[in-house]
Amino acid sequence: MSIQFRSFAAATLVAGSLYGLPALAETTLNVVMQAPLRTLDPILSTAQIVRTHGFMVFDTLLGMDAKYNPQPQMADYTVSADKMTYTFTLRDGLKWHDGTPVKAEDCVASIKRWAANDGAGRTMMAHVAALEATSDKQLVIRLSKPFGQVLELLAKPSPVPPFMMPKRLAETPSGQQVTEMVGSGPFRFVADQYRPGDQAVYVRNKDYVPRSEPMSWTAGGKLVNVDKVVWKSMPDMQTSINALQSGDVDLIEQVTIDLLPLLKANDEIKTGAINALGSQVTGRFNHRQPPFDNPKVRQAAMYALDQDQLMQTAIGDGEFYKLCASLYGCDVPLASDAGSEYLAGSAKTRMAKARELLKASGYDGKPVLMMQPTDLTVLSTQPIVAAERLREAGFKVEVASMDWATLQSRKNGWQPVAQGGWNFFFTYWGVSGIWNPVVHAMLDGSGSDTAWSGWPRNARVEELRTAYIAATTLDEQKTIAREIQQIAFDEGFYFNAGEFQSVAAWRTSLKGLQPGPLTLFWGVAK
Repeated sequence: MSIQFRSFAAATLVAGSLYGLPALAETTLNVVMQAPLRTLDPILSTAQIVRTHGFMVFDTLLGMDAKYNPQPQMADYTVSADKMTYTFTLRDGLKWHDGTPVKAEDCVASIKRWAANDGAGRTMMAHVAALEATSDKQLVIRLSKPFGQVLELLAKPSPVPPFMMPKRLAETPSGQQVTEMVGSGPFRFVADQYRPGDQAVYVRNKDYVPRSEPMSWTAGGKLVNVDKVVWKSMPDMQTSINALQSGDVDLIEQVTIDLLPLLKANDEIKTGAINALGSQVTGRFNHRQPPFDNPKVRQAAMYALDQDQLMQTAIGDGEFYKLCASLYGCDVPLASDAGSEYLAGSAKTRMAKARELLKASGYDGKPVLMMQPTDLTVLSTQPIVAAERLREAGFKVEVASMDWATLQSRKNGWQPVAQGGWNFFFTYWGVSGIWNPVVHAMLDGSGSDTAWSGWPRNARVEELRTAYIAATTLDEQKTIAREIQQIAFDEGFYFNAGEFQSVAAWRTSLKGLQPGPLTLFWGVAK
């Protein structure tokens, strides 16, 4: 096989030299992602597929390595001795995809746009006295009061990373999608080949200058070894697997566990976890609409729902999921068992508690509308199982089936259900986006219109999140995080349905797949 390949390559090289053709055929990576890409603006969406798209096209001032440490990416930085002034200097060779140079004023505008759409970013900006470009290559953040998370937030890979874009795009009016995908990242987006929900195409950015450090998550040198990456939409998993086995597809980002045996029997296919951290499935209540505007009703629902049943239904194999109370991830430094009483005990005992609480709450039988995404395999079963558990507890439940893009849009509205609103839905978050109470969007207790869908309100949680920012030791942070977690359980911020490991499948012709907080396409060779 290798001899034949070398012969073909040599023949192609000769043909290229004789006829002026490219020396070698274009290297294309064909991928089936975990969800269709229907929207493109990574600042206005927390969907993982949109975030992965964002990292293809855009870059960030800082990256985060595998040890959760912020590292220079687009910029190097210095911090003043009193930790009140942060100076960022853009590295040489940065260009936007339209050929214009990246300037500090672009980054200032980008940070402002990101902060206006990200809860942690808004918290940071409340501590900022000045954010300004002092030259074309330098920008400065001056704090008005101490804030120990500046570097961590500028490096965070989830749920809304602070992607940099040209000033003209960053100044797009609030709430509007950017009209062009012009970044400075390692890939260029091919707009005329994009078919929403069906196909997205990226080509190598030949002007991209990687950093010299080794690749580690979103930090280090983003070396691109393929000419093109094509995301294909194949809602049917069996069709995807057939395409992988035939060689029409090189990688499936997320394979259903029950079909893994089909792939393990093929010695041309490898399977494994690319994201070692895993993801937490979360059942979100709408705190603004009845019946979940009543905390007792939310508590009843939390006792009724069952982690193990939900994970068994969605994942099946216990090797690929974990059960824990921690809202920050099962294996992170802030993990604790606070609130575990809502998850412990037999299903029968917990159901009895749920019925008792629901009766005491005064629930009037108002139907609960549960949204179900039919085109996202890992989330399509939980709503059905959860609906049955809630009905058993005494709830009336209606399951509304829709595609993931429709759910993503609908969850942003807080109007009554009869006018297109909702009561409950499941989603999931990579642990890299929830590992502390500042970055964790679902622990925002402000209740504000700009908070993430669900809008819980709790003044004590907001006080504690502010205290976490000022905490100087890990022990202090753990104590604060534990109290926040207990309140979040008591108030029913959301139901922690368990943590699962995504399993990818790829052809053995792929080398250099990078572990990370999401699927990364730099470093991969074919």
